[in-house]
Amino acid sequence: MREFGYQRADDVSGAVALLAADPDARFLGGGTNLVDLMKTGVERPARLVDVRELPLDGIEATSDGGLRIGATVTNSDLAAHPEVRRRYPVLTQAVLAGASGQLRNMATVGGNLLQRTRCGYFTDLSRPCNKRAPGSGCSAIGGEHHNHAVLGASDHCVAVHPSDMGVALAALDAAVEYETPDGPGELPLADFYLPVGDTPHRETALPPGALITGVTLPPAPVAAHSRYRKVRERASYAFAIGSVAAALDIEDGVVREARLAFGAVASRPWRARAAEAVLTGAPADGDTFAAAADAELAAARPLPDNGYKVTLMRNLVVAVLTELAGEAAR
Repeated sequence: MREFGYQRADDVSGAVALLAADPDARFLGGGTNLVDLMKTGVERPARLVDVRELPLDGIEATSDGGLRIGATVTNSDLAAHPEVRRRYPVLTQAVLAGASGQLRNMATVGGNLLQRTRCGYFTDLSRPCNKRAPGSGCSAIGGEHHNHAVLGASDHCVAVHPSDMGVALAALDAAVEYETPDGPGELPLADFYLPVGDTPHRETALPPGALITGVTLPPAPVAAHSRYRKVRERASYAFAIGSVAAALDIEDGVVREARLAFGAVASRPWRARAAEAVLTGAPADGDTFAAAADAELAAARPLPDNGYKVTLMRNLVVAVLTELAGEAAR
């Protein structure tokens, strides 16, 4: 690991000013991803600006009936919060599906949103990677790609975003708050992550040097009946090969509202808008659920070794929606 400077920020404006004064600096929250990338040489910050002690660790109700989650709230505290568990159970389930208890105790909400892909070629400095070194090529397309993207990829990158929490936040229409030297701003999560296109190294729409200060969840009664389901290659402490965040509001056997997002299939949490359109106003049964999955996955473009993800995701969507419909009928 190369030498680097370290400074603890005293307040939000001070943290932003420190990064503005040193473009090679990085904000440090829990460090569960950044420090690993520093060890491999992918990240080489000249300075770390520690934001862990900033007053951004609260979870509070908003005036419109939603919730605001501070950026330094740990994943463990987020998952355990009674209002999150009661009103947004899909978020609690998603957070608990990620990493280990020890890592959740350190990882922060803001850092989770900014974690980088776990593609092996991204962390292997001896291999080309457009995300790490723009213009060098994508080794995964002709190499190991069984856990790579089937939706929204490009000839420049087929890596997937690893966050579980981000998938639930996508389904919940969350928004990301941030601070810059020019003042505060907000991005809907739908606009926060950029399409991979021909610039896979540009992952988010955050302005340069921006500090994430929080995430807001709008009021969503449908979220009270929600679920996160993750499929992985071992029982715990593993990234998803496919995941679904789903919420259903059913009345008299008909879907009144549906929220659906996929994980581990694209470079960003994938909001399944086509599937939601099929579900809304349709009978809450297996045929509808299968048709919804097919509508979303019609755009899938798998590589030679990851076509199994299309079948996996179809089955996963049907299973999760069937479970939610069964609960609604009881």
